[in-house]
Amino acid sequence: MRRTSRLVFTRLYLATGDTHQTEDLLQETLLTAYRTLGQLDDPEKFRPWLLRIAMNASIDAVRHDTRKKRTQPSEPERQRGEAPDPADIAEREEMRQKVLEVLRTLPEEYRVPIMLRYLVGADYDAIQQQMGLSNGFLRGLLHRGMERMRAEMQKVLGADYPQT
Repeated sequence: MRRTSRLVFTRLYLATGDTHQTEDLLQETLLTAYRTLGQLDDPEKFRPWLLRIAMNASIDAVRHDTRKKRTQPSEPERQRGEAPDPADIAEREEMRQKVLEVLRTLPEEYRVPIMLRYLVGADYDAIQQQMGLSNGFLRGLLHRGMERMRAEMQKVLGADYPQT
């Protein structure tokens, strides 16, 4: 579980885009896996089995949230006080959504290492162990993946994309 939890977190974060919800789903996934470990026939297929449980937990959460939104009245507006500027918050959220959209379009071989490294904060050794890659191969994937990410962000943002 320790060796695959970051990988599962990454996959769930890609599906949800929310750190707190992802942490909850990861916990639910690990509990479900623990409870149903006897159903795993082939230990070699542990990682795909665990990722399937995670995706099912994610789908169930979306269904639950959809039902909950339909039955609850809208939340009253919060008092403004010393809250950050709503325009800044909206702009950051919009940019975050665009980045996630671009990440979702990348091939999985680039998407997973990028998310593990830059969103989850995993070090190279942890990523290598979880994905079964050599150091050089991992660094090459990250480099090529970031190049594709920059190119796609340039397409999405156009003139608004900062030049490096």
